[in-house]
Amino acid sequence: MSSATDSVLTFRDATDADVDALVALIESAYRGESSRAGWTTEADILQGQRTDPEGVLEVVRSPDSRLLTVEREGRVVACCQLEHRGVYAYFGMFAVSPALQGAGLGRTIIAEAERRARETWGVDEMHMTVISVREDLIAWYERRGYRRTGRMTPFPYGDERFGIPQRDDLEFELLVKELA
Repeated sequence: MSSATDSVLTFRDATDADVDALVALIESAYRGESSRAGWTTEADILQGQRTDPEGVLEVVRSPDSRLLTVEREGRVVACCQLEHRGVYAYFGMFAVSPALQGAGLGRTIIAEAERRARETWGVDEMHMTVISVREDLIAWYERRGYRRTGRMTPFPYGDERFGIPQRDDLEFELLVKELA
């Protein structure tokens, strides 16, 4: 099998028809045993769901947001949310198929997302939030030029739409990158 970056990727905005495939992709990248095939798993810190069809559909239909869908050979292999928030764009809901992680696909996708945010909305910064205990993931984003801000927001404990925490120290840290 060729590497994830050897074949052509197609980038497009998600539609309502993509919701089920995108929910399955996001869940597979972060939760349950299937997520352990990749390195982005949250299975040891969160159980339950990562997202749901309603949440994904809300992003797809939002006028200030787009859910960038990435296909390879006609199959959805990755996605990420881009949301215009005035002077910056928000990057979220990033998922790469666990079987394709570690081959450079994520790096390609985040670069394309940053390019699109700059060109579409003219923003100078990209913001994201990452669970602060995810040191390996934060380090990956730092290698892509994101910086830790130390600004934290609480994890939504008690709201099972975001998962069932397996520890009591979860919070989100804001990461920022200049897109100049």
